[in-house]
Amino acid sequence: MQLPTMPRRAGLHRAGLRRAGFSTLTWCALVIAVLAAVPILSISANLLFGDASSTWSHLASTVLGSYIRNTLVLCLGVTLGVILVGVSTAWLVSMHEFPGRKLFEWALVLPMAVPAYVMAYTYTDVLQFVGPVQTWLRDGLGWQAGQYWFPDVRSLGGAVVVFVFVLYPYVYLLARAAFLERANGILEVGRSLGLGPWRSFLRISLPLARPAIATGATLALMETLADYGAVSYFGVPTFTTGIYRAWFALGDRVAAAQLSVALLGFVVMILMLEHYSRGRARFNNTTGRNRPQSGLRLRGWRAILASLTCFLPLTLGFLLPAGALLNMTLRGGDAQFGLRFLELARNSFVLAALTAAIAVLLGLLIAYAGRLSRQPLLRLVKRVVGLGYAVPGSVIAVGVLIPVTRIDQWLAAALTALTGHNPGLLLTGGIAALIYAYLVRFLTLSLRTIDTSLAKITPSMDDAARSLGQTQGQTLRRIHLPLISAGMLTAALLVFVDVMKELPATLVMRPFNFDTLATQAYILASDERLTEASTASLTIVVVGVLPLILLSWQIRRSKQ
Repeated sequence: MQLPTMPRRAGLHRAGLRRAGFSTLTWCALVIAVLAAVPILSISANLLFGDASSTWSHLASTVLGSYIRNTLVLCLGVTLGVILVGVSTAWLVSMHEFPGRKLFEWALVLPMAVPAYVMAYTYTDVLQFVGPVQTWLRDGLGWQAGQYWFPDVRSLGGAVVVFVFVLYPYVYLLARAAFLERANGILEVGRSLGLGPWRSFLRISLPLARPAIATGATLALMETLADYGAVSYFGVPTFTTGIYRAWFALGDRVAAAQLSVALLGFVVMILMLEHYSRGRARFNNTTGRNRPQSGLRLRGWRAILASLTCFLPLTLGFLLPAGALLNMTLRGGDAQFGLRFLELARNSFVLAALTAAIAVLLGLLIAYAGRLSRQPLLRLVKRVVGLGYAVPGSVIAVGVLIPVTRIDQWLAAALTALTGHNPGLLLTGGIAALIYAYLVRFLTLSLRTIDTSLAKITPSMDDAARSLGQTQGQTLRRIHLPLISAGMLTAALLVFVDVMKELPATLVMRPFNFDTLATQAYILASDERLTEASTASLTIVVVGVLPLILLSWQIRRSKQ
């Protein structure tokens, strides 16, 4: 009897899909990628199909020029600064022996725990007219107001300095790893050709580390473009402050979307420049001798200079801000310290913990789907998910609010028609939309960390598990999860700290009467209540320090 052709073809089609890797995990990964792309798509849709906005014409004729000019100056100043500080400290710590080197090796990453807006508040308190520095100058030298010049920290130049000392660890970490990987064989060849330490650095190490340095500088620029708290507090108009103003002060979502697209243009330009800077150059170490050599021991004034070079950014980026925050907290601190502060801390920890847990789960799902299937589509999924980290939080917030608000309106209309009662905002007024924005922004941190951990597990272990009758789920639970548990913990910590520090998306999307430590610090500092803002700011810094120490320790172990 002849079998029906349609079911057979359907079965063959399903088998083909399975062979192609279109499993349940693959479909789930595709759904996550679509959700991650929704904010950018919604912004683009409002830009293309939104009503003509008179606000945009007003912005273009008044402040758009200053947005572009300030953004370009910030990008140029931060790029030069983080490269200078990050590369010099990485080279000294990686290739030399001097007093304090082992301490600086891990301590130089600590400024990453200090958000830029917290640094801005701290230095304003220290350097303002009534601050300790100018007060000491007037008391010690007998100067009066108007008899001396002192730089204004609340300026574009002050913002550049703040960003440099907060963000240089991005360049430091990647440049240090690049220097250590090339430490032995290649430099020995240089020495055999008569190159001294300085010429070896300029002609060998620096060119080989260029891709890592460019990547670190690009990450620093992303953070600079995404910042709202520091530039807003310093009164520097940028695209992030313009987006916030257009959305809340002017109530024009189309203008906010147009500014968001302009800011995305800067992000794309930076990514293209970073890619172009690499060209077709490829730097591979084929000697197999990539363990670090014994550092060149510095003595005398050279040792002192090396220690001071590393001590200065550590002091300006972490020790001084943390010390000033501690002093302000002990001197006065938040007047609402108590139940109100515990509520703020609870809100911050709940948001950070929920986002970190969901991010690890989704990152594991996508990474494991990529391990089980080599579909090119999954590589595209990872790239789409990775776009979120390159998009500023204010842009993501606008991109999430636009579709979520429309869904709320549709739900309200439908429920009103059914029940006769208007339920109001269901999604926009809760924390679900805020967590969604966090996930779009930081999911790539979890994905990349877990993907790297999975890549270290040899595929032969999967083959052995299958030969013993283990299913994919059993293999994941019994073999992979124990081996990547440290990577999953690292991913959770990274997402947790970033959510604790995130300000622009939280300001835009937080529910009514729902504040976090970050928003509390910003609100108090905006009211010039810096001493009260110190308690929340110090808490954010302390929470960020411990994961950074753990991360630095893991990096150090991996290089031994």
